[in-house]
Amino acid sequence: MVGLFLPPALLLFTVFVMYPMLQAGFFSPYKWSGYGPAPWVLNEATGNAFGDWVGTRNFERMASHSAFATATANTFKIIAASLLIQLPLALVLALMIYQKRAANTVFRLIFFVPYILAEVATGLIWSFVFDGNYGLSRVATDMLELDPAFFPLADKAWAFNTIIAVIIWKYFGFHMMIYIAALQNIPRELTEAARIDGAGPLQVIYFVKLPLLWPAITVSIFYSVLGSLQVFDIVMPMTMGGPSNSSHTLVSYLYNFGFIRLNVGFGSAVGVFLFVVGIVFALTYRSTVQRRIAQ
Repeated sequence: MVGLFLPPALLLFTVFVMYPMLQAGFFSPYKWSGYGPAPWVLNEATGNAFGDWVGTRNFERMASHSAFATATANTFKIIAASLLIQLPLALVLALMIYQKRAANTVFRLIFFVPYILAEVATGLIWSFVFDGNYGLSRVATDMLELDPAFFPLADKAWAFNTIIAVIIWKYFGFHMMIYIAALQNIPRELTEAARIDGAGPLQVIYFVKLPLLWPAITVSIFYSVLGSLQVFDIVMPMTMGGPSNSSHTLVSYLYNFGFIRLNVGFGSAVGVFLFVVGIVFALTYRSTVQRRIAQ
């Protein structure tokens, strides 16, 4: 029965995942606009290839570009915010509402709803909220009697921090549900035995629940880091990487400086870099942290 469903899945994976990845690797050493056949194919009218072979020049240009350095730093800021703020917040809330009660069910729904929203819709909603002319940002500045109105998404010092806050708001509910599922699988006898032995609520959490939650926490960290490397849909409707390229992530940088500017070779080089970072993290994390958990 498995053999019946495996070929369609492999076909879809090959066409929509493996083939584009291989294409990016092949295109990265070329200067190519994306129009016409592959860059190494000769143009019959001119006798020249559709793209120019530039070797490692795309990677050198990427490494020396200040906007790329900003995008890389911003991506790692998202990772840091996810690990240091988003996951602890999700864990604290999970510990508060994991028990099966009617009120807790309502809170779970409230906290999980942001994750259900589409990323583009989320970005559009929050771009309106932070609009200094019409949104809640204008309401706040009027209440505080600030003049002129405050536009956080147009301020280099505030734009990316605002995006990070939206990312935390949107995704912490996903990690909270992972922790709730793990907490509900902890045998009640263990926590009751700890209480009988004199352990307080914090001691039960630290010595009983957290060690048993570690497998769920490692999975949550894995998803959080890989998801942070792929942040794109929230950035574009909120700032499109601005102002002055200050709020780019690696993926929005790839899109703006590669495909929007018709430089597919350069965009492919950025994609190769992003792929290498992701695959190195995934393989290293699985072979160290997750393997220790499995043992």
